[in-house]
Amino acid sequence: MSLPDFSSTDQDDPFEIDTTVAHPARLYNYLLGGSVNFEADRAFAGALADAFPTAKTAAVENRRFLDRVVTYLVKEAGIRQFLDIGTGIPATGNVHDVAQAIDPGARVAYIDNDPIVLAHARQLLKSTPSGATAYLHADLRDPEAILAHPELHVTLDLTQPVALLLIAVLHFVEDAHDPHGRVATLSAALPAGSHLAISHASSDLMSPETKTKVTAVSTQERDQLRDALHPRDKATVARFFDGMELIEPGIVPITDWHNDIPPNERPPATDAGIYGAVARISQREG
Repeated sequence: MSLPDFSSTDQDDPFEIDTTVAHPARLYNYLLGGSVNFEADRAFAGALADAFPTAKTAAVENRRFLDRVVTYLVKEAGIRQFLDIGTGIPATGNVHDVAQAIDPGARVAYIDNDPIVLAHARQLLKSTPSGATAYLHADLRDPEAILAHPELHVTLDLTQPVALLLIAVLHFVEDAHDPHGRVATLSAALPAGSHLAISHASSDLMSPETKTKVTAVSTQERDQLRDALHPRDKATVARFFDGMELIEPGIVPITDWHNDIPPNERPPATDAGIYGAVARISQREG
């Protein structure tokens, strides 16, 4: 896959392209073995791996969690519409790949704020004839703009249940940007029967030594990452689901959520360091 030319500063999007600092979407792409990344992304990944040696395992297990979540939502919860925020660089097993393999009529709206994801968005738009996909270049920190986007309403019917997917994205939103308020705004726009799925890095699942090292990397390398990493404890992650009905087994390490692989054959929860959960929105909030 060849990269587009980003040497020009004349871009038709509201986000600045800066390949000199790591971006979460490209960092994640590198950890998954992708090629759409730059030296800054690889350098930060190296620093992160020094502090958290199983970072690549975490990325792989997060991807597997996404697959299980989408499968559950289509097969068990009857969801046919998905709003995936923090999409990342296209890779095998995108949301629509999983959902439309089960129901070809599934519809997916992808959201990301990296212009490089925008450049590769055409790969996200290969829907089945009876389904639909769309890509919106927007930011989780501006939920009102997402909800008002015309393309969102062309792709999804917000009077019918929607799965809001926030997979490995909220830990890149600092407290000053009110991540809980942003999630509440998005959830409140969805009808009863909708679902919220989250995976979130957590210091609870790190040893004290690893926690110290990851905190140091996040602090020392702050200028080298567009959006710094903010692991949160389980109680703080639980607040994203306030007023919702958690699906069993609740908020657990992602390796333990609806995983058919025997526990003794899974990576330890500490190797992923991520909590995951799905909840049903029983009624509109507010």
